[in-house]
Amino acid sequence: MRFGNFEVDILTEGNFRLDGGAMFGVVPRLLWEKRMPPDEKNRITLGLRQLLVRGKGFNLIIDTGIGTKGDEKFLSIYSVNIQRSWEDRLSPFGLSPSDVSHVILTHLHFDHAGGATRFNEDRTEVVSSFPNAKFYVQIGEWREACAPFERSKSSYFFENYLPLQNFQGVSFLSGDSEILPGIFSQVTGGHTKHHQIVSIIQGEVSIHFLGDLIPTSNHLPLAWNMAYDLFPVELLEARRSLLAHLLASKDMVVFEHDFEGGFKRVIGSIQKPQLLEVNP
Repeated sequence: MRFGNFEVDILTEGNFRLDGGAMFGVVPRLLWEKRMPPDEKNRITLGLRQLLVRGKGFNLIIDTGIGTKGDEKFLSIYSVNIQRSWEDRLSPFGLSPSDVSHVILTHLHFDHAGGATRFNEDRTEVVSSFPNAKFYVQIGEWREACAPFERSKSSYFFENYLPLQNFQGVSFLSGDSEILPGIFSQVTGGHTKHHQIVSIIQGEVSIHFLGDLIPTSNHLPLAWNMAYDLFPVELLEARRSLLAHLLASKDMVVFEHDFEGGFKRVIGSIQKPQLLEVNP
């Protein structure tokens, strides 16, 4: 989609499954199962989507999905269904992984940072998926991911991000930042202490890639939060502030874990937000 000086497109890696109760926290199953029916193991299907932003002199990717390093046990637990490799996702735009210049990670959980690295051909070494790219992550998130505590360590896999230091490297952000002209990161906290969203700003309209601040369109109501959110009160306030802004503007959002649909606008009210599909 043409957006000001940029081309902005949603990429889809595939899907996976997580426990529905964990994904909706205190929301009763009777309510959430109407929107996202669970399987026999109480798991719901979640999309794995990234954002590609192309501008003058750069090709940027926001978040990287799960990737291909998982063993059979991992793939089974999360019912991982990888449908498109990086080559498959990028080739329609005339790009290859080596053409990617910048990668922003909202946080370092395995379903957001897993695709940042891959095995080499004989699976003896973990290498960067984008050999010419600089990676951007909050320094606080990096520190937490390198020494996770019991509540969150099952979501952090060192092989997804530590090897990046051996390639073009990692640029550590400290708070809200302008990474490229018109492309900003904003720390929201909530899901993790240093979780960030990414905003592409052109004139008076922006596109916001929400990471796990609002993981799916079914999590739009303020109280529909995840049990995975480490700081739920902080998350609630960040979401309230974002929704107020979205309702007062024509900004668009992308829900990372939706498995269909495109850019959307939020209409209605904070108490009863609704979504409007935006046609490119």
